[in-house]
Amino acid sequence: MQPDTLNIAVLVSQGQHPVSGRARRAHQDACALELALSLSGKVSAIHAGDPEQAALRDYLGMGIDGLTVLNQSADDDALTVLYPYLTEQQPDILLTGVRAECGEGSGLLPYLLAERMGWPLVTGIAAIESIEHDEASLLQALPRGQRRRIKVKLPFVASVESAAAEPRQIAFARARRGNIARLTQATEVDQARTEWTLSAAKPRPKRLKVATAKTAADRFKQATAKAQGGKGQIIRDDPQAAAKAIFELLVEEGVLRK
Repeated sequence: MQPDTLNIAVLVSQGQHPVSGRARRAHQDACALELALSLSGKVSAIHAGDPEQAALRDYLGMGIDGLTVLNQSADDDALTVLYPYLTEQQPDILLTGVRAECGEGSGLLPYLLAERMGWPLVTGIAAIESIEHDEASLLQALPRGQRRRIKVKLPFVASVESAAAEPRQIAFARARRGNIARLTQATEVDQARTEWTLSAAKPRPKRLKVATAKTAADRFKQATAKAQGGKGQIIRDDPQAAAKAIFELLVEEGVLRK
């Protein structure tokens, strides 16, 4: 298959700014669309949900001609509308974000789609390096700024990590001119969701610091950095001493208070 004949589908959703709460394009979905636009081929953006969400036009502002919305309510199962549509369209590559910024946000949708369609799934990719002879070379983002090269046969599903290239700025005129095609599919209520009990969120414990790396220099520094400090100790056959050491570490990191 020639790269210019690729059929690339990208699942997009409405996001939410982490500070202001304002509706926006979801960052990882935008990274997935940016990655698709960097490849040669036909790119189609697909959203399962409400076509009236204003933030969907942010994706049109990235340069795509149109966006397809599979109309469904918040209580419907996205898998039941996406699977038949994708089966009909038969994309060579399906890109998604790792997880949604609003709603359920479990990150399970790429796994469920890959399982239903019988395609391989690669999670947390940062780039698609090349596509030759129906085989793609992907760069997967790993902790501490490391990268792993993976070969996978087409068609496949891949979730795109925030370590991928930053999405381009939104062109307001393109966002206004772009077309949103509304399709009505057979929907099905998400039965698992109806059994949930929702409650107000409580303050969560402070997490340990996790270093992130965006540039090549930062990734190299983290990948080659040695562990700091020399306070490590090995405790065997003494549960009390082990528990005390863990407690003291959590207090030192500010996760717990004495």
